[in-house]
Amino acid sequence: MKINALVATQAGQPLRTGQVELRDLQADDVKIEILYCGVCHSDLHMARNEWGVSRYPLVPGHEIVGRVVATGDNVTKFSVGQTVGVGVMIDSCRECHFCKQHEEQYCEAGFTPTYNGTDKYTGNTTFGGYAQHVIADQHFVVTVPDNLALNAVAPLLCAGVTVWSPLQHFNVKAGDRVGVVGLGGLGHMAVKLASALGAEVTLFTTSPAKGADARRLGASNVVISRDAAQMAGCQASLDIILDCVAAPHDLDPYLSTLKTNGQLVLVGIPDQPHPSPNVTPMVFRRLSITGTSIGSIQETQQMLDFCGEHNITADVEMITGEELETAFERMLTSDVKYRFVIDMQKTRW
Repeated sequence: MKINALVATQAGQPLRTGQVELRDLQADDVKIEILYCGVCHSDLHMARNEWGVSRYPLVPGHEIVGRVVATGDNVTKFSVGQTVGVGVMIDSCRECHFCKQHEEQYCEAGFTPTYNGTDKYTGNTTFGGYAQHVIADQHFVVTVPDNLALNAVAPLLCAGVTVWSPLQHFNVKAGDRVGVVGLGGLGHMAVKLASALGAEVTLFTTSPAKGADARRLGASNVVISRDAAQMAGCQASLDIILDCVAAPHDLDPYLSTLKTNGQLVLVGIPDQPHPSPNVTPMVFRRLSITGTSIGSIQETQQMLDFCGEHNITADVEMITGEELETAFERMLTSDVKYRFVIDMQKTRW
């Protein structure tokens, strides 16, 4: 079936309204009318082929909230009319060690991404949420709490679960001291979620102007990372840091703020490697640098349920499809607080 979508046809060209072919509904599938789709920085990377893996035509978007409009014969989890979400994955091998233990994001065969992946039924490229509809296996669809604003839920499907996963994996709890580097799409969700868990949150930022906003979002402390005195004042004080900056930078100043046994968790992916860290403090204080990738379907549902209980959503700026290229340009200068979301119902096809 043909659907309308915002389509990238080559790296140097803006996305245009066009049509793509959606696969036929399979027995375990859910067809979703897309209401809102968040704009992740990775969408821009993929549209411009900045990672060298883009396949055109390409329809980005993996922060999807919508309404179920059809279900396959085997679907038991969802019904027509239900509000649901789809994130970064729409399939995995289901058989490997990681899939069996509900960590599909680390599937040994590689999970099937919501867009720019290979559909196992057709062999065609998967298309994402900058479109009218999406089809996904029921296992990779999640329920959205009724009490939350749907447009502001969309970024939770990627930005939210990407920082929720390490908070859960490292068992962050009330009373822990958590650092967050960078107050962007990921960082603002890390501040909100960590503080809601009862942690004392310290935001590291290069911009003094972000201090008031960080405290509004739940940070107890704000440290200007370019200020040597402020950095010195928080030496060996934190249990864990979520580094949300997607640009290469010196990790040593942040390692110095960790207590013994502390973890520096990298969730931002820079286009060039970070400078090599100093090993000495890592050895003498048993510090760890680790990375983490999005989150499982189970973690995504857990995160959404937690957000429903605590009334947490992303801070968003609404756009239509016609405004997407302007939004991309503003993203490059971090001119958004803190996630663009496309209103599909207001987009002119």
